[in-house]
Amino acid sequence: MDFLLSVLFCFVIFLHFLSANTRDASPLAPALYVFGDSLFDSGNNNLLPTLARANYFPYGLNFPGGVTGRFTNGRTVADFIAEYLGLPYPPPSISIHGTVVTGLNYASGSCGILKETGNHLGKCLNLDDQIELFKLTVERKLEKEYGSKEELSAYLSKSIFVLWIGNNDYINNYLQPHLFPSSRRYTPQQFAHLLVDKLSMGLQSLYNLGARKVVVFELGPIGCIPSIIKESRNSGKCVEETNTIISYFNKGVGEMLKSLASTLSGSTFIFGKVNRLAYDAIMNPSKYVLKGHKKSMLHCMVKWESLMHSFPGALS
Repeated sequence: MDFLLSVLFCFVIFLHFLSANTRDASPLAPALYVFGDSLFDSGNNNLLPTLARANYFPYGLNFPGGVTGRFTNGRTVADFIAEYLGLPYPPPSISIHGTVVTGLNYASGSCGILKETGNHLGKCLNLDDQIELFKLTVERKLEKEYGSKEELSAYLSKSIFVLWIGNNDYINNYLQPHLFPSSRRYTPQQFAHLLVDKLSMGLQSLYNLGARKVVVFELGPIGCIPSIIKESRNSGKCVEETNTIISYFNKGVGEMLKSLASTLSGSTFIFGKVNRLAYDAIMNPSKYVLKGHKKSMLHCMVKWESLMHSFPGALS
């Protein structure tokens, strides 16, 4: 999607701001666990009966490993995050049979927060599926890898959990009235509330499994992606009505994360505020040259920590 470059720009600035870590330095975290949709999927859909696959050329054109199932010509944002943490790319979880302690990728293209999202394209891993797979990772693999519950808890509490999900609940659900009844059942505000509540439950489940440092990205300006513009016949312009619908979800996620941080002891939640930056990059592309500085970071990342516990840095 067009806003991926802006998201990457934002997150790279953020990571540079936190640390001058290089690939040769010690990792900033023991593991990176990735959840989401096609923006993060690194090959899980290759092994699922679905039309939503990217295991063919020209996908992977600029990726060192060639075609892998990533829905991009090169690296995903999750790959860049792994690099800056000093970790290997988290492999797709359902392709791994052994134990990987540096993290796994559970993301699945076409899926979303709701179970029905994307099912017209075939099988995919919705948010509940992804969290259940992580639960199995903890119970069947990580518990055996670490000698005690204390060791495992320490490992998980220092690991980074990244989620970018909800795009398809609009693209492959709410905005498809001929396939799904959601837009007839719910107003945009009600649908956003439904998604935020479900996402909140998922984040609390991850917390109960040991996650303490969590990054959640807001949705980008979906009204500006080519397929939405084409369907609207809006003379090539962004569909602002769709962007407004998305804004209800983004606002709700921000408020929800702040609430969770105040109630879940020891938690740190970072909200990746990419929408405004991405929209501006789409409307004014000539403005965006990758020259990072602290001021830029402040526009796109908001951090909340548990009021009962503080950390010196989000990735410390």
